[in-house]
Amino acid sequence: MQGSTRRMGVMTDVHRRFLQLLMTHGVLEEWDVKRLQRHCYKVHDRNATVDKLEDFINNINSVLESLYIEIKRGVTEDDGRPIYALVNLATTSISKMATDFAENELDLFRKALELIIDSETGFASSTNILNLVDQLKGKKMRKKEAEQVLQKFVQNKWLIEKEGEFTLHGRAILEMEQYIRETYPDAVKICNICHSLLIQGQSCETCGIRMHLPCVAKYFQSNAEPRCPHCNDYWPHEIPEVFDPEKERESGISKSNKKSLRSRQH
Repeated sequence: MQGSTRRMGVMTDVHRRFLQLLMTHGVLEEWDVKRLQRHCYKVHDRNATVDKLEDFINNINSVLESLYIEIKRGVTEDDGRPIYALVNLATTSISKMATDFAENELDLFRKALELIIDSETGFASSTNILNLVDQLKGKKMRKKEAEQVLQKFVQNKWLIEKEGEFTLHGRAILEMEQYIRETYPDAVKICNICHSLLIQGQSCETCGIRMHLPCVAKYFQSNAEPRCPHCNDYWPHEIPEVFDPEKERESGISKSNKKSLRSRQH
C-alpha cells in the first residue's frame, strides 16, 4: 500500500554533521537541538532554508531505519522539557553501555536501576546502592570507587543525582524503556495518561494510578478542582506548571545577560 512505509530521505553534509554532533552529546534538550541544526546549516549550506526540525529529523530517521537506529524525542520526567537522543533499537539492554564501562561498573548500574524501579519515588539513595558493592560481578570495587562510577553515570547522562539520591536520566528512559518493561514486568510503572514508562510521578491515593508530572500539569491545566482521571476522586497533590519553552528561553537569555554584565563589572 502506498504511504505505509517511510520515504527514504537524502543525507546531506548538514544532516551528517548534525548526526555526528548528536552522537557526541548523547542527549540534548530541544532548544540545543535547534541551535545545533542552525549551526550545521551555517557551516555546510548557509543559503539553504532551514527545515522544520520535525521534518529534518524524520529525514535522518528514514535513512537510519535500516540500521535500527533512530533519533527519539522524549520529555524530562520532572519538568517536561523536550529532549532528543540517538537510540539503538536493536540493542535495548544495558549492554549498549559496554563500550564506556567495565563489567563491574555495568553491574553497579543494574543494581542502581533495580533499586530505582522498585522504589515508590523513582529514586535510590547512594547509601543503598553502595551497600550492594560486595555483590558486583567482575573485578572487586571499593565504595569510594563506586561513588566515582556513579558520578560517571551522571556525567554520561544515564543517571541524575538530587541530594544524595539517584534516578534515571531522560536518556536512559528513552534508550532502555523496552528493556525495563521486559526485565521488570511486575515492578514497572506506567503513566495513565501517555502510557509510557514512569519512574517519577504522582499517584492517586484512592485507586493507585500514576501520572508523570508533565502529564499531571497538562491534564489538570486550568482545573480548579482536579480529580483522578480513573476513579474521579480528588487529586491531593500540588499541580506543577506546564513547561513553557518561550518562558524558558527568555529566562536563559536573562541569565546570560546578567552573567555578561557581571563579567564586565569585574
